[in-house]
Amino acid sequence: MRVVETPDALKALIGQELGVGEWLEVTQEMIDRFAEVTGDHQWIHVDVERAKTQMPGGKTIAHGYLLLSLLPKLGGGVYKVSWPSRTLNYGSDKVRIINPVQAGAKVRLRQALVGVEDGANGTHRIVVRQTMEIEGQTKPALIADTIRMTFP
Repeated sequence: MRVVETPDALKALIGQELGVGEWLEVTQEMIDRFAEVTGDHQWIHVDVERAKTQMPGGKTIAHGYLLLSLLPKLGGGVYKVSWPSRTLNYGSDKVRIINPVQAGAKVRLRQALVGVEDGANGTHRIVVRQTMEIEGQTKPALIADTIRMTFP
C-alpha cells in the first residue's frame, strides 16, 4: 500500500497512478444480497436459470450500483493519506458503467490521482480516477472520478 505523508507529497502525484488493488470475485450470492437490500430484483441479476438461455455468456450480471458500492473495498489497500484526522466521501463525478460484470467474474481497481485542492481550515479535496477492471478483459467495467474530503 502506498502511504502519502503530506498534502504536498500527494500533490506531487497528480496525474500518476496510485496503484492497483487485489482481485475480488463478484459472486451470485453478492448479487442476490445486493438485490435484497435495494429491492432491484430485475431478472438479469437474479434469475440464474433464465440467464443461462437469455443472457450473453449465459450468466447473470452484477448491478451497476453494486459495482459502484465496491469501490471502497477494492480501493482500501491501494493508497492512504496519513495526515488527516478523518476523511469523508464527498461524491463521484463522471460515473460510467461501461461493461457488464458476470457472476463469477473477478474485478480489481486501478486508481490514479486527478487532483488535489486546498480548502478552508486545512481541508483538502482529493479527486481519484477509479477504473474497475475485469479479469481477462480489456474494456473496464466502470470508470468514476471519486472525491474525498480530508480534515485536519
